[in-house]
Amino acid sequence: MGVTTYNQEFTTAVAPARMFKAFILDSHNLMPKLMPQSIKSVEFIEGDGGVGSIKKTTFHEGSHFKYLKHKIDALDAENCSCKYSLIEGDVLGDKLESISYEVKFVSTDGGSVCKMISHYHTKGDFELKEEDIKEGKDKAMGMYKIVEEYLSANPNVYCEAKCAC
Repeated sequence: MGVTTYNQEFTTAVAPARMFKAFILDSHNLMPKLMPQSIKSVEFIEGDGGVGSIKKTTFHEGSHFKYLKHKIDALDAENCSCKYSLIEGDVLGDKLESISYEVKFVSTDGGSVCKMISHYHTKGDFELKEEDIKEGKDKAMGMYKIVEEYLSANPNVYCEAKCAC
């Protein structure tokens, strides 16, 4: 098994605590609401959202993928950071064992930067190339933009969220 690592950064005018709450802490409620054409449901099948919890995302019939499962490995709401792993689902295909993510929202002048590190754990001696994951990165960026637009248009949503970042 090999590991290929990619780094991404997204910048936004939205505060880090609000982005963290939307993307990490409340994504099981928010994502189906913002993307009903893609996401049928998001539910915790194990745990309550804390470390060790497993979240299942189910996509609509006819979608490219049926479902995926994430496990929360570490969660630090105070510092707007999280580690989680994609542990199951047809999105992994026959070449990936799992994908682990490290996400941190950092405060900037009037907004935040989302720093994401993705570790792709491949099966056997398969070597992952950047073009192999371009579609996934593009979808992540699309989701990020949808959440950013929603929070910008609704400044009172998650306005109570606070963090030390």
